This record gives sequence, structure tokens and C-alpha cells, in this order.
Amino acid sequence: MDKNSSVFLTEVDTYLFGQGTNYEIYNKMGSHIAIKDGVCGVYFSVWAPAAKEVYVVGDFNEWKAYGYDCKPVSDGGVYDIFIPGAKVGQFYKYLIVTQEGEALFKADPYANSAQLRPETASVITDLGQFEWSDSKWIQNKTEEDHLKVPLSIYEVHIGSWKKKNNGTQDGFYNYREIAVELASYVKNMGYTHVELMGIAEYPYDASWGYQVTSYYAPTKRYGTPKDFMYLIDYMHKEGIGVILDWVPAHFPKDAHGLANFDGSNVYEYGDPRKGEHPDWGTKVFDYSKKEVTNFLIANALFWVDKYHIDGLRVDAVASMLYLDYGRTEGNWIPNKFGGNGNLEAVEFIKHFNSIMKHKFPNAITIAEESTAWPNVSGNPDTDGCLGFTFKWNMGWMHDFLEYMQLDPYFRKFNHSKLTFSLRYAFSENFVLVLSHDEVVHLKCSMLGKMPGDLIDKFSNLKLAYAFMTGHPGKKLLFMGQEFGQWNEWSESKSLDWYLLEDSMHQNMKDFTKKCMLMYKKYPALYGTDCNPEGFRWINSNDRNNSICSFLRLSEDGKKNLLFVLNFTPVVREKFKVGVPSKGKYVLVLGSDEENQIKSLTPVKEECDGFDYSVFIDVKKFGISIYEFNITKKKI
Repeated sequence: MDKNSSVFLTEVDTYLFGQGTNYEIYNKMGSHIAIKDGVCGVYFSVWAPAAKEVYVVGDFNEWKAYGYDCKPVSDGGVYDIFIPGAKVGQFYKYLIVTQEGEALFKADPYANSAQLRPETASVITDLGQFEWSDSKWIQNKTEEDHLKVPLSIYEVHIGSWKKKNNGTQDGFYNYREIAVELASYVKNMGYTHVELMGIAEYPYDASWGYQVTSYYAPTKRYGTPKDFMYLIDYMHKEGIGVILDWVPAHFPKDAHGLANFDGSNVYEYGDPRKGEHPDWGTKVFDYSKKEVTNFLIANALFWVDKYHIDGLRVDAVASMLYLDYGRTEGNWIPNKFGGNGNLEAVEFIKHFNSIMKHKFPNAITIAEESTAWPNVSGNPDTDGCLGFTFKWNMGWMHDFLEYMQLDPYFRKFNHSKLTFSLRYAFSENFVLVLSHDEVVHLKCSMLGKMPGDLIDKFSNLKLAYAFMTGHPGKKLLFMGQEFGQWNEWSESKSLDWYLLEDSMHQNMKDFTKKCMLMYKKYPALYGTDCNPEGFRWINSNDRNNSICSFLRLSEDGKKNLLFVLNFTPVVREKFKVGVPSKGKYVLVLGSDEENQIKSLTPVKEECDGFDYSVFIDVKKFGISIYEFNITKKKI
């Protein structure tokens, strides 16, 4: 048998592909180095079910189609060809002749590398021979309970986190260069993971990577596939997990991409009422086709298998679930029951989550889902459950930001915006998010959203992050907001790192770091995130004072935390707060730690439904977080 003969498609491969269950199809489809009859070359295969003819053209044949026609492998529309002499690094495309005789030059849907935009060819690549050093990391992740470990995510757009050339033009750092600096920064700040925007290749910078043309290729903007492997491996060595944004909801109409791939609707629904997003100008994947869902599910597995990714944040899940998403009345097609749920997309999502869990239990999946669709997170093998590990808590985000932007005087009239999220906090496995979407396009940066003068803005932002840290749910914060970026985020510019020369911004960064380190230190903040026994209000109804007080409780009753947060600029001296235990309460984080009492001793006075009380001098926009132990598990 020839070396690398395993890359050639078999009857079994094409059958499973047609059934939507060839989960490692990426090892066969696309372009792969192979030896046939003793000759070294490249094996190409592609799915083009409505094509009249299929050719491969590239550097190896001077882009001439004659003699390089692909042959059908099966009746399912899969074509292949072996080209002697083709080699790694050469550019290529598929020339597809439609039934009408039109010639289409298409990038390879399964290509592992692509040219840097604005060029659009695929690149022959060998993903082997990278020496990974993270086997222990992956094993540990496989054995952990993802719900009971800390998950604090630093959302990053590599191209604008930092730039060369004084931030002008592209100025991109290579994956290898950014790995060292980014890992050091994230580790120092106390985050557990980074979430990378825009990694799968895309043509238009301003899409931020959410309009993908090459799903199996890391973007060339920052280097080669091996460079990207280095970044992941280095992050793992430094104890940092890596989550990728993944976009199985839609794709752009670029001529070299998936749209009308062989002159017909191959990857997209044919009816525009189902197959196009009118708001985005993109195509919607046809989840009824097994080959399409195989393409997507295999792609998700590919990133975990080949690149050791720790998880996928799935973009725009709501747009997949609802047939009327972004569509006006009469411009969408109901499902067979007359409803607006996309039943095919639901089955695809369940299939994806189930296979991911069973093949790669080390990896997590996170849904960006903005509606009240039930059971988004949970066991994917349970009826009615979509099966994501976590769901973004968009309801909390909207209410909380509306509350924080209010003049403090009006907060007492909107107190429920602060507290309502606890009514549903345990209905899903949530991640609290303050993402890139909240600091772009006239939305203001996080610091810019805060009311008041300069000092009050910083005080309010610290208060916001303290509340976010204490609220049940894993955490995500977009880059730049940890130090109080003033400008809205733009993919074309570096973050304003010069702000850290100002003591207020440096102090803001230091406070965010304290929040992240506190979060990782205390199991009460992460071990019971998805368990209602891990949270208890002390007083959720003190709207007149706009003071919010609650407990975060550990499973063993040790190292619990008391939060008392003042959302007004009014000082409350010797403010009485009910507490569950008579032991010492020791300050672990405060807004004015030098002038705050370092420990409190409760007195036997009933308050807030508890037998004991403490008296706290609550500062202006005050943050008071105390550690305590309890002798009884139940309180």
C-alpha cells in the first residue's frame, strides 16, 4: 500500500458522507499530500453534486484545466483527482463547469490554508509533523467537570489587540509573536481562557471573521497553520485555554466561496425566504442536507482534533433556530407544524453537541443565543435539549448595562434591572458577557457608558465588574475594557495601551485583575455557578438605597463571600447587614481598601431574615466583599 494511501476516498467514506456521519471527512476531502504508484503528489476531492465538469487548476499546471478533470467517486456528487508533482505551498482552485456551461473558479471548501486577502486561492498544506506538548493539559480537561471549574474569558481580536508599525495599516503580529505576549498578559490578569475572534479565513476585515469563506483554514493574516498550532500549544503550556468563535449559521456570497458552489444551491437553502439573511446579505446553510451538516460538524471536530482547541463559541444561534429571524411577515416559510422553529437546524445543533461531547469531552461549546429558547445548555443526549455546555446570558447583559448607564438618582426606580436576572440565573448554564458587540458602532466603550464625572465613571465601572464577578455564571470580558478603554473598538486600530500611563487606567486594570484572581481563588464563585444553593440574597429589595447585598456559598461551607455593593454616590455609615454566621468576616476586596474595616465581628441582632448582623461603612459607589465560614451547610 502506498504511503498516505489513507487520504484516498473509499466507498465507505462517500456513503458515510452522504449519511452525514463521516466525522473525519477532513482527512479525505480537500487537498492532501499522497503517494500513488510510487509517485509523490497531491490528492484532491470535492463535493459538487450539480456540476457538469470539475477540474483542479493551480501553480502545478499553470492554471490550465486541460487534462486535470476530476472523476466522480460516487453517485453523490463527490469528485477526486491525484496530481503527480503538486506540492505543499502551491496555490489552487476548483474550476467548476455548471450545467449551463458557466465556468466558476472556487476555493476549496476543505482547504487547510488560503491566500491572504484580497487574493482568494487555496493553498496546499501539510498539517502533520507539529510536535505538540500539551497532552497533560488535554487529559486534565477531559477529566474535569466543566461546570464546577473557573471559566473567565478574555475575548480577543488578534489583529487589533496590539499592532506593529505604530498601529497603522495591517501591522499584524504573527501567531507565534502574539502567543508570548498575549499568554503573559492573560495569565497575569488572572483569566483562565482567551476567546479568539475571526480565525477561520474570511475576506473582509470589517466582518471580524463572522463571514467565513474557508472553514478549515486559519486566517493567513497572522501566519501559517503551524504558527497557529504554536499559539495554542504555547497557551496551554502557560495554563490558558483557547476558545474559537465558530460560525455555522451563515456564509458570504463572495464569488470564490460556498455560495452557488457548482451553479446550484449546494450549501445553502434554495428558497431565499429560508436561504438568505436579509439583514446580513449572507446565505444560510441548508441543514436538511446530510453532506452540509457533515461539513459543519466535521469542521467543529477538526479544530479540536487538529488544533487542540478547548471550545467553540457558536455565533448567531438564534438566527439558526428561528425561521422568521430578521424576516418580515410573508417572507419566511413555517415548518411542517406551522411554527417558526427551524427543525432541521435544531437537529443539527443537537447532533453537533452530542458528537463533540462523546468524541472530545475535553472541549466545551458555548451558545450565543439571545432568546428564551428552552434548554439551550445541558446534556445533548436529553430529549428537548440543544446540548451546549454554556449559554451567553444576554438578558443579564442588556438589563445590567441599561441599569449601569442610568444617573444614580434614577437607579432606585429601575432596581429590578439589577436583580431580575437571579430569577432565571440557574435555568441554563450561563456565561455573563460584556463582549465586543457592546462596545462598537456608537454603543460607547464600557467606561464611556458609565454616568458622572471622570472619577465617578471609573468608580461605576469597578462596581460593575465587582457585581459581575459575584453574580452566578462564568465570565467574559472583551479586550481593552479591563483598563477602561475610552474609544469604541475598531478592528483597524490597536487598543489604546498608552492609557496605562495614566494612574486611573492603571488602577482600573489592577482592580479588574483583583476581580479575576478573586474569582479563581474562591470555589464559592465558580463551583456552585450552576446550582441555586450557591447563591442567596441578603437584601434584593433595598431600592431606595440602591444597595445590593448577597452571599456566594461554597459546597463545603468554607471561604464563602459576602457582597455589599452601593450603586449610588451616597455614603451610608454603619449600614446594617444581616449575615448567616457569627464568625469573623474578613475583607478580600473593596473600593477603598486603605480606609475600609479589614474585619467585621457580627452581633446577635436579627436583620434581613438572619440572626446576626454586621455594620459596614458603605462608601460612595462602595464595594465591600468579605470572606467568612459557616458551621452549617444549609443557611
